[in-house]
Amino acid sequence: MTGETSTHFSSLKINRYHYLPLSLSYRYMRVIKRRLKRREGEISLIPESLDDLWHLKYVIEPGDLVFALTKRRVEAPKDKIRPEKVEKKPMRLGISVMETEFHKFSNRLRVRGTIEQGIDLGSYHTINVEPNTKISIIKSWRNDQLKRINEAVRASTHPRVVIVAIEEGEASIGIVRQYGVEESATIRCSSGKGEGGLRNEFFGEVTHQLEFAAKDAQMIIAGPGFTKEDFLVFLKQNKPELAEKAVLESTSSIGISSFQEVLRRGAVDRMVKEAHITKEAKLMESLLEGIAKDGKAAYGMDEVRRAFNYGAIETLLIADETLREAREKEDIDQFLMNVESAKGKIVVFSTEFEPGQRLRSLGGIAALLRFKIE
Repeated sequence: MTGETSTHFSSLKINRYHYLPLSLSYRYMRVIKRRLKRREGEISLIPESLDDLWHLKYVIEPGDLVFALTKRRVEAPKDKIRPEKVEKKPMRLGISVMETEFHKFSNRLRVRGTIEQGIDLGSYHTINVEPNTKISIIKSWRNDQLKRINEAVRASTHPRVVIVAIEEGEASIGIVRQYGVEESATIRCSSGKGEGGLRNEFFGEVTHQLEFAAKDAQMIIAGPGFTKEDFLVFLKQNKPELAEKAVLESTSSIGISSFQEVLRRGAVDRMVKEAHITKEAKLMESLLEGIAKDGKAAYGMDEVRRAFNYGAIETLLIADETLREAREKEDIDQFLMNVESAKGKIVVFSTEFEPGQRLRSLGGIAALLRFKIE
């Protein structure tokens, strides 16, 4: 994994997967200005977290006009003594968007296009949108994009959640983000099951990692067996301020599969009402059950359109990447509006997370049906 390093001390091994400052990662989108008329116009905002940048990846699309303070190379005047110099100067530019790239590990969204307002009109330029970068987006706004902006703003009212999945000799820490669970660290005891001082050393390092990851957050301690209970006792004795924010959850494993199990069981949902990623996990479970058992499910564009023609769609599931690609090829938005007009619900899945990846493998679009169709 990009950015992974390993640190060895004594008999423990720690893998850290990112170095993003979590105090920054736990802040949320600020909308500065809205000037819209019939969904046409400008929204100015300041993204303040990695989650916000992820949302903007699916808000900003080709043809949009994006303004931001950026840096552009400016040639210095030539003279006979000094060679020609090229330096970057800060300036506000407006670019017509060609493409966007979400760089999770460098904590930025790259917006590339041609300059429409500013110097060097028509030239290519890339705006690096990072947390605390003020940008203005002028476009024809779609319903789901406005919902994304509102969701990012509302997220400031949600408690932040960290999951630690632990068993003897191994622990994984995951940060619950709006697009999925991001594994931030693993800690392993290289000599097998911890006993006595070695076990305390293992618990101590997990606690040290949690002091960074779980600052100002709620915590779920999960895993098989009784190690999680013992670890909670250790926390109460050594870091009571962390222990008072923790709840226990039983799972059959640890690691990524444990994070997903916690979500399916609704543990995060109990902390964050209507948590989007928990909802995705439950909907995917219902979809797979419908496919395997009662037939009240459809997947793939052809089958979903067929179900719509019967008036059978209760909930439409579409992957964010599929939605973005479809907008470049066909009028997917008209189909979505037709589904909503027929009283169907629409849920956009994150392909950063396992349920969204599963949906992608099923064609990127599926539906839970009101009744079985032949």
